[in-house]
Amino acid sequence: MFDWKDIMETKPRILYLQKILPERTDEENPLSTTQLINILNDEYGISAHRTTITKDIAALVEYGLDIFTIHSTQSKYFIASRRFELPELKLLIDAVESSKFITKKKSDALIEKIHTLTSRGQISKLKRNNYIADRIKPDNEQIYYIVDTINDAINAGKQISFQYYDYTGLKKKVLKNKGEVYKLSPYNLLWNGDYYYVIGYSKKKGKIVTFRVDRIAATPGILEKTSIPQPEDFNIADFTKEVFFMYDGDEVTVDLRCDNSLMKTMIDRFGEDVTTLAYDMTSFRLITEVSASQTFFGWVFGFGGKVQILAPESVKEQYRQMIQKEFDAINKEQE
Repeated sequence: MFDWKDIMETKPRILYLQKILPERTDEENPLSTTQLINILNDEYGISAHRTTITKDIAALVEYGLDIFTIHSTQSKYFIASRRFELPELKLLIDAVESSKFITKKKSDALIEKIHTLTSRGQISKLKRNNYIADRIKPDNEQIYYIVDTINDAINAGKQISFQYYDYTGLKKKVLKNKGEVYKLSPYNLLWNGDYYYVIGYSKKKGKIVTFRVDRIAATPGILEKTSIPQPEDFNIADFTKEVFFMYDGDEVTVDLRCDNSLMKTMIDRFGEDVTTLAYDMTSFRLITEVSASQTFFGWVFGFGGKVQILAPESVKEQYRQMIQKEFDAINKEQE
């Protein structure tokens, strides 16, 4: 005679076993037949017997789960292999934690999801003890959706529209140009310096420009207009070299006087937690660590006097000597 109760419970029972084994077992933490029976009964209200557990395990193995059986008077089971190994999960967590592109809230949520890819007993081994120096995290929680929308627009060959953030001299976030709606023919998404940028053609500016993705105020709109074709001679590698650069040299804390109009530029470079102090009605002080190299001095010089080095004196003197050297070279050429 059929046990209809057992037949009705077979499907949910095997599904719960498929859930329990990956979540709770590994080589160091196997579960016995009795433990599985108790979990099914206590937590899910499903009755099971030794023979049914054995049959269900065999069915799951045939389905493809790598379940190892420790044969003894009390058989024990554990998941022997998974899609991701522990070292791989650790690398993923390190990448998420160190990324400047992913917000703190999203980082925590992603790491929690990564934890579900191993057993409960192994989660403690995923705890990372890495210190990420000068980690700067954005605060735009819509980044995921912004990137996804831009990518869809690129694939569809459509233009996008969006508003862009700026900063006042008091470090207050505002919409740039009083909320102007920018229109862009997006060509590429670029990861540089641990930030995401969208590269595309601006018809208004008549050239290819870049926007940092986490500065985009909300998910862009995908327009019906077809993107303006990318110039045939456009080379993204060359463009990147021209637009982005890195410092190299001895680390030193500098005190800079900056024009108020440069607050956004400074936050983009050094992060929102950078120390800024009011200097006067038209400028602010910025105190941060930089590499005191020729690249840094060239970066300061490029602002045409809107950035001045206040301290330390040694860096001011190096900067003065660099300018004097260039001035002397120009005079020599004119002789």
